[in-house]
Amino acid sequence: MFNRSEFESDKRANAQAQARDDLLRRMALDVLMRSDEFGYGYQWTWLGLPIIQLPQDIVATQEIIWSCRPDVIIETGIAWGGSVALYASLLQLLDKGRVIAVDVNLMDHVRDQIMALPFANRIHLLKGSSTDPAIAAAIRQKIAPGQSVMVLLDSDHSHDHVLDELRLYAPLVTKGQYLIVSDTIVDDIPAQRHRPRRWGPGNNPKTALKAFIAEHPGFAVDRAIDDKLLMTYAPGGYCRRVAE
Repeated sequence: MFNRSEFESDKRANAQAQARDDLLRRMALDVLMRSDEFGYGYQWTWLGLPIIQLPQDIVATQEIIWSCRPDVIIETGIAWGGSVALYASLLQLLDKGRVIAVDVNLMDHVRDQIMALPFANRIHLLKGSSTDPAIAAAIRQKIAPGQSVMVLLDSDHSHDHVLDELRLYAPLVTKGQYLIVSDTIVDDIPAQRHRPRRWGPGNNPKTALKAFIAEHPGFAVDRAIDDKLLMTYAPGGYCRRVAE
């Protein structure tokens, strides 16, 4: 009773079994698509700041950060700041590290709310395009030799932009750490008529990630995370660096 090893083994077996259940997968995707019409992913906050992610993805990212304990977390796409608050609060609990985040549309009042957090000393914000070479260089300068680095991409979701981001930031990910590419779900669902975007099937983060991994086989999709996430905005987007 209360054998942690057996508990973890059962969890993995159940996740693998549900991943093989095509009906369950289709039902989950149907719920995700239908709920998006009501802005489901916009309904959550972290420490009072809106975090535009599914609860499942929030928890999965928390598990990764807690397990991998990165020294530096780089995020492209700040929006309302909830994700920055999530990552920095976890680093605060770990008593280490900092978050470096960039957004081309970083608003002053959003910056003020983020920097009012009690652990703002762990946060550095940049305003500008994540694919601007000057921004990328400024981020690289903030990483000390030997620090472990995790990267999360969640800004413009077009193929070309994400591929440019991947080529700039994925090489910064250290072995054993994660590269998380958000909104790969775009390739798995029909074009959103209720929320027209420049990206869609065939032009999105998943197509960019596939192209990048073909160029850089040192990254591998973590299928164990995919298996347990029934509803996720990032299917196939949780990648671990397995080789230099």
